[in-house]
Amino acid sequence: MPHPLDRALALQPEGTHPDLFVGTSSPDYWNMVGPFGGTTAATLLQAVLQHPQRLGLPVSITANYAAALTEGAFRVRATPVRTNRSTQHWTLEIAQPDANGEWQVNTTGTAFTALRRETWGASDLAMPQVRPAREVPRLDTGPAKVAWVSQYEMRPVRGGIPARWDGGGTHSESLLWVRDAQPRPLDFVSLTALSDVFYPRVWLRRATPVPAGTVSITTYFHANEADLAAAGTGYLLGRAVGQQFRHGYFDQSAQLWIEAGALLATSNQIVYYKE
Repeated sequence: MPHPLDRALALQPEGTHPDLFVGTSSPDYWNMVGPFGGTTAATLLQAVLQHPQRLGLPVSITANYAAALTEGAFRVRATPVRTNRSTQHWTLEIAQPDANGEWQVNTTGTAFTALRRETWGASDLAMPQVRPAREVPRLDTGPAKVAWVSQYEMRPVRGGIPARWDGGGTHSESLLWVRDAQPRPLDFVSLTALSDVFYPRVWLRRATPVPAGTVSITTYFHANEADLAAAGTGYLLGRAVGQQFRHGYFDQSAQLWIEAGALLATSNQIVYYKE
């Protein structure tokens, strides 16, 4: 049987136009009012990876959530707008028909791919020193209120969902080990989805469960295919922290390391919240 993520990201060409693909939203990764945003971003990247004119590997992907996807079919458009000798720039969108059969865009995005080469490298962001994943208790999701949470094995090191919603939060940093609940070798699409597994930082900072939702997320890839193959089905250490909470929006930065310490991806997002 295909992995749930592969079922959720399955795309087929629409006609003979190389930029167009069709898919169907998956109940396996359902969130409050639509699919988990990480899989929506991964769907955009999947279209790039399947495009017959793609050059190189993903370096970055941005998804802007104009509206939630609904149940049923959708169309993805992935257009290479500029291709150079070693780089390629993309515009992306997902649309669904409304009640009148008119196509409405609910997600836009951009991507950047490139032919990567070996160069000097260094990291100024070391992986935090934490207990190994198997020494950290697994989060018991029980009958999860949203389906997508059960698709991941999460082991919070610190900064878990507040035990008391008393408005007494003092920080917004979370650290957790995470991987697919059903083992699946890491690749660019799963790494895209994993970059969005963190619950809203405003919940931790305020210890108050206010309505919140991602408006835009960008993931930067610092890995090639060999790095992903080395990660295999192992745990990633994820860190997320909010930076500024003001006027109904906050920004979040996040990082994902493999167990051996290599930084595979970083992300930034802007999130809407209500009082």
